[in-house]
Amino acid sequence: MRSKLKKAMYPIFDAAVVVVILLLMGCLYMALYGEAIVRNHPEAIAQASSTVITDSTGAEIVRFRTQSSGFAEYADLEEMPELLIQAFLATEDRRFYQHEGIDYIGISRAIVQDITHMNWSQGGSSITQQLARNLYLSGEKTLVRKVNEMSIAISLEKRFNKDELLEMYLNHIYMGRQQYGVKAAAWRYFGLEDLRQLELWQIATLAAIPKGPSIYNPVDDDERSKHRRSVILTLMYEQGLITQEQMQEARRVDYTPPEAASVSAAADQPMPDHISAVDTVMQEAARLTGKRETDIQSAGWTIHTGLDSQAQLAMEEAFRDPSRFSDDREDEQVQASMVIVDQHNGEVKAMMGGRNPVTGGMNRAITDARQPGSAFKPIIAYGPALESGHFKPESMLPDKHTSYGSYRPSNLGGQYRGSVTMSFALQNSINAPAVWLLNETGLKQAHEFASRLGIELDQEDFNLSIALGGVHKGVSPLKMAQAYSVFANNGRFNTAHLIREIRDTNGRIIYAYRPENKQVITANTANTMTIMLQNVVSQGTGSRAQLSRYKVAGKTGTTQAAVPGIGSKGNRDLWFVGYTSKWTAAVWMGFDHTDAEHYMRSGSGAAADLFASVMNRAGR
Repeated sequence: MRSKLKKAMYPIFDAAVVVVILLLMGCLYMALYGEAIVRNHPEAIAQASSTVITDSTGAEIVRFRTQSSGFAEYADLEEMPELLIQAFLATEDRRFYQHEGIDYIGISRAIVQDITHMNWSQGGSSITQQLARNLYLSGEKTLVRKVNEMSIAISLEKRFNKDELLEMYLNHIYMGRQQYGVKAAAWRYFGLEDLRQLELWQIATLAAIPKGPSIYNPVDDDERSKHRRSVILTLMYEQGLITQEQMQEARRVDYTPPEAASVSAAADQPMPDHISAVDTVMQEAARLTGKRETDIQSAGWTIHTGLDSQAQLAMEEAFRDPSRFSDDREDEQVQASMVIVDQHNGEVKAMMGGRNPVTGGMNRAITDARQPGSAFKPIIAYGPALESGHFKPESMLPDKHTSYGSYRPSNLGGQYRGSVTMSFALQNSINAPAVWLLNETGLKQAHEFASRLGIELDQEDFNLSIALGGVHKGVSPLKMAQAYSVFANNGRFNTAHLIREIRDTNGRIIYAYRPENKQVITANTANTMTIMLQNVVSQGTGSRAQLSRYKVAGKTGTTQAAVPGIGSKGNRDLWFVGYTSKWTAAVWMGFDHTDAEHYMRSGSGAAADLFASVMNRAGR
């Protein structure tokens, strides 16, 4: 019997050894896995917050997704009302401050409920476990994931105190509608930036969401949200956090979305009419701070701009109107871009980089790619001549078919008047006098003058053809508007910019624009040019740019298509650059690629008309 008993004990012993080894391996895995994950992924606990861009009034234009592809705004525990914290503890983990990362009582209760209902819907996860899952793991319900979750939770409890863990949890918990954390959710669902302003029913609504973010948030299902809110209020009452009267009152409140339309629009997707401007703001912010755009989106900054939403909307509506683009082809649309700048401080008020802008797409408003044609004459020929002091608007200029070495410019239509005043030549955009004037003033002086207006020309542009806008690399509408703004601002230069200031999550100023208002040409030159350009609009080629309430100074520009078989009536680029006493704007129209099938039949009057439409609607 003793021999048989020994033989029977051997398998039991072997099994016990195997069990012990497995337990030891499990304990070792639990001890090492979480430590390795937390140690090797420090970025997971970064305090990511969505950066916000505002317009000139402080209204939100866009709230960026963080690198987790959601919207977030980090809040310290001290910013959160005690009742909000207690509501989440009551709902998610009432023994949070007693256990060490794993709530064995909660797990036991969950197992009993799972066996009773014959499913695995109850997880029994503590707040630390939920944090571990949110930061490092997927949402799939498997035994391995559960073990990994517990291992990471143990590691997190060793590294952080309870308040730190709770703060991280309340900032990383998914709250539906791509919102992460209670502060982002409070803004999205209630339009509140200060968590201390939350009312009891709002607190309970937020605490109700984590159990089912897609079904318990008030936007997607108000009825379910209200029912779940009632459950949370009952829990809070049972745990002595609120009175019965408070519970009943908070149950009765019906949810209404926040009044500010920008909250829902900015929280779910960027406003479409601001895409070009938003892209440029981010590029400018990256250049100013040395940060990557992706890092800026998650930095929690507030980027204040000078953008004017009314002007931006006016531009968007005009660009949507197909009647303004009669040269559209069946296979390709005419493109256009426009920039409005406040000449008094250089702020960009509105921008469109194309008729159908997309995030990250080509922004034609800031790309130096198009020749400006006659719109360049005030910058390179007439401006320098006025600045030299040797010419006035009434000065007589030769209007003859003249050769300058191998270069022989010609007037449109082949008409030559012998001589004309400088003002008349500009008003009617006559080519021969402009080239003669540039030759008389000198290329060196003309280049320097353009540079003072913010346009740097290359060595390839050291020729007389630039008098007619034949710029080697091309120039952008932004630079054209910036240059003309000097004429509009009595000869003072301000760099065209979108950003007023950048503040970090604590409200500290990271960057603030400092106005230049630098006198780069004489006030007399600027004011004389303004009078001449006003004549262009009132009596000359820019007549379609006239506004009902403001006097406009400006200049048209056209470059020929230069495609065989089209002739002189086909154009490549159409421009109008002009200003009122308030704002300066530049418009370009054309095809991205000009060929025998895609060229502009319209003249620069189409660009002047687009200018007038936008500026009238913008109220400037």
